[in-house]
Parts: sequence; C-alpha cells; structure tokens
Amino acid sequence: MKFPQPHTLEQIATIISAEYVGASDFPVLGMNEIHVVTPGDIVFVDHPKYYDKALNSAATIILINKKVDCPEGKALLISDDPFRDFNKLTRYFRPFEKATSLVAASAKIGEGTVVQPNVFVGNNVKIGKNCIIHANVSLYDNTVIGDNVIIHSGTVLGGDAFYYKKRPEGFDKLLSGGRVVIRDDVEIGANCTIDKGVTGDTTIGKGTKLDNLIQVGHDTVIGEKCLIASQTGIAGAVIIEDEVTVWGQVGMRSGITVKKGGVMMGQAGITKSTKENTIYSGNPAMESRAKLKELALLRQLPKLIENLKS
Repeated sequence: MKFPQPHTLEQIATIISAEYVGASDFPVLGMNEIHVVTPGDIVFVDHPKYYDKALNSAATIILINKKVDCPEGKALLISDDPFRDFNKLTRYFRPFEKATSLVAASAKIGEGTVVQPNVFVGNNVKIGKNCIIHANVSLYDNTVIGDNVIIHSGTVLGGDAFYYKKRPEGFDKLLSGGRVVIRDDVEIGANCTIDKGVTGDTTIGKGTKLDNLIQVGHDTVIGEKCLIASQTGIAGAVIIEDEVTVWGQVGMRSGITVKKGGVMMGQAGITKSTKENTIYSGNPAMESRAKLKELALLRQLPKLIENLKS
C-alpha cells in the first residue's frame, strides 16, 4: 500500500508513538508485507528468527521490537509491539468507511456495464466497460475490475485476509488494507470468495476463468488464461503463473509458485512449488507419472507378500 503522499520517518513515528533510528526527514512512501516490499516501504518484524530477512529486504524502513544495527540506507522504527503498530498505520491510512447505499457515490462504473439488483459496490470501486455483475455480488471498497468481466451471483471480492497473531487473551487480527484487482476478460463463478491483500493486491490475470465455490487467499496473484475448477482452495501469497489448469477440490498452501502451463489434477494437495508444463496429482502432490507408477507398485504388494510366504 502506497500512502497518498510521502511522509517522513518522524511523522510515522509520531503516529505510532515509536522511537526511530535514522534521519527525521527519511522518506516513507508506503507499507507492505515482506514478499511485496519496495524501497520506501515499511515492513514489520517481531521475532528474532526473521530479523535478518526483514533487514535485508527491499524495504527501507523496518518496524522492529528491538534496537539493532541499522543497515546503510535504511531506518528503524522501534516498537514494543510491531504487529499492533502496523495495524495502527493501516487504520490511519486506510480507515474503514461505512456504506450509505448499495452503490457508493465514489464508485466508478464503465459504459455498457450491467449491475443486477442487490449488488453491493463499495467505496472507490472501479468497474470497467461491458461487464456483467450478477445479483447479490459484494464488491468491497477499493476493488478494481477491468473490461468485459462477468461475476456470478453470491461472489464476494475484497473480504479480509485470514491472518491472526496468537496472544494469551486470544487471536489478534492483522488488518487488511489492500485490494482485489480483476483484469480484463475474467469470468468468476457463483459463490466465490477472493480476499484482498493485507497491504498489496490480490490479482486475477487477464482471460482467467474461475468456476463456482472457489476461495482465493490474500495477496495471491493468478496469471493470464488460467482455468480453475470448483471447490479449489488457494491460500494466501500464492503465485499461479499463466495458462495453469486447476481441477476440482485442489488445495494449495501459502507462499508457493505454480509454474506456467501446469495441470493440477482433482483433489491434489499442492504443498511445494511446481515445474513448468507438468501434471501433478495426489496429496501431497507429485508428478502424475511418478504417482501412477507408485500406485501400480502398491497394487502388487499383496502378491509379493503371498510369494514371500510361500
């Protein structure tokens, strides 16, 4: 998430009541999770295991719970609870705005687009030309939809990320200030849920088609011309490259990359990044040809055991 205008390190420290290390006028341009940070961004870290990763990331401002040596060209914000203060910044720069109508006054809807009854179009939503948004779709604030997009009934774009920190008193939610971005010529089936990014964008690429009952987690990026069948569950921060086919009831864990041209067979459990133009099956998934050989060998076990007995 980029801020509406550049801020200084001192200004940000004042917002969250934190100590800082660096020049008071050090530029702060936005805030992001570690996998999408760019120079000028704030990233937070609250565990020593991840200090080096945060300090050596592209982020130039580190919100951290311990004073450490500051790398050259970077600045620190010292907080006793970086998770809490990251949420403070999200509230400050992307506050919740209540709806006052089914279609917000700030929404922009392109020429030729049809919005059916009972569709909710939130604040600052942008819908392109010649789209069809079927009844009872919910488009949360800041969602961006391209041209020639079809979204079927009951789908929700822009729900919060499923992201919590366990505390003694219960679970503390990491607030979501990102967006959902749908490119041109996408079709999304009925009763799908696509969560917005924590600070960045969850993106569906041009020409991709989603079946009914699909969950897409926060900050996931799906490429162009993909086909994804019903009841697929995709966790947060997954990258699916172009022209991937995903059959029904596939599950994908967070943080993996599904390479271009791959085929994920029905009910596959994708726990690791995949190879290009390769078919995967099983749970945990493996290359389909190897999986079939494994199953064929397993079917021979009873015969082998009988032979050993005799």
